[in-house]
Amino acid sequence: MKQIIRNTKAYYCVECGKCTGSCPVARGNEFFSPRLIVERALSGMKQDIEGDRELWACLTCEACSKKCPSTVKYSEFIRGMRKMAFDSGFTSRCSQGGLLHSIQRIHSIKDLVQDRLDWAKDLKTSKKGEVLYFTGCLPYFENLFSAFVSPIEIAKSTVKILNFAGIVPAILQNERCCGHDLLWTGDSETFQKLARLNTEMIKESGASRVVTSCPECLRTLKLDYADLLESTGIEIMHISELISSLMKNNGIKFNRSGIMTYHDPCRLGRHLGIYDAPRDVIKSMGELVEMGNHMAESSCCGVSAWATCESMSKQMQVNRLIEAKSTGSDTLITSCPKCLIHLKCAVHNQIPVEKEKVDIRIEDLAVAAGKALAGD
Repeated sequence: MKQIIRNTKAYYCVECGKCTGSCPVARGNEFFSPRLIVERALSGMKQDIEGDRELWACLTCEACSKKCPSTVKYSEFIRGMRKMAFDSGFTSRCSQGGLLHSIQRIHSIKDLVQDRLDWAKDLKTSKKGEVLYFTGCLPYFENLFSAFVSPIEIAKSTVKILNFAGIVPAILQNERCCGHDLLWTGDSETFQKLARLNTEMIKESGASRVVTSCPECLRTLKLDYADLLESTGIEIMHISELISSLMKNNGIKFNRSGIMTYHDPCRLGRHLGIYDAPRDVIKSMGELVEMGNHMAESSCCGVSAWATCESMSKQMQVNRLIEAKSTGSDTLITSCPKCLIHLKCAVHNQIPVEKEKVDIRIEDLAVAAGKALAGD
């Protein structure tokens, strides 16, 4: 615990309280305070922290870190504390009964053989190539959430756009979950297994560039796999970055229509600083109207690593949809499959406000771009 505190500079965290003032969880939970968790750690209260439900309430959205005058790495502090808790037998209360985490652990089996590529049979793909599309868990999300959203359309649209630009991407028959959710809920041992398996397959594909449509996969491959991929020179990029580049260099264009607003995913925005590329794409498809909370000030979708889905999460999602609707936009665009799922899930059943306040179309960036391709 002392090592985690030193590595993240958490010893500065008791000085001002700006973290609590900027925390979306603290606004809805009077018992939650980032600073109080640090205080208990500094006091050496290891057992109290490990068994504290508030340790799992943090969204690791980085809102606090962007406001911190002492550059405390609070998300990394929480991740370290969760690993310590997990190793001592404490776990988060996962949504879907932990099913998604179970699937991710099954993915760590070395000799696992999957049948996950039916979605791509009408698209141009290959087993090896310079560009690799890392699909992530979209095929599994499709099976779980198809009642109100189609995550696999994100994968189809991504490959469609690549094909339109003359790119035939490699996709992996036995690609595993990147391990993001397990890493952020403390199971670093299984994460390391997934990281090694995926890294080996990426290297074998011959790719010099890996493209993903999931910001969590992007963050994981780019930052958390860095040591494993360091010597390869492989570029890791989000589909929004590639589309933006194709617009400038390949002349790819979109039909313009409608008014859109954009929800910045935490991992893409505050974690990785990618704000302009998605906006470049949206502006090429229509008019962009920003919400009051955007870019580094963007509101979180309310769920992280399938471990924080509860009533407060739904309220955060409803508030975000109210904010989006109030811009007068026709469509709310996001560039994260999980944000899409969580925001659509929030209004799938009963909601605590009038329907017209949140009645806005919600669409993934890649899907919207795939539909708007000029000359398709």
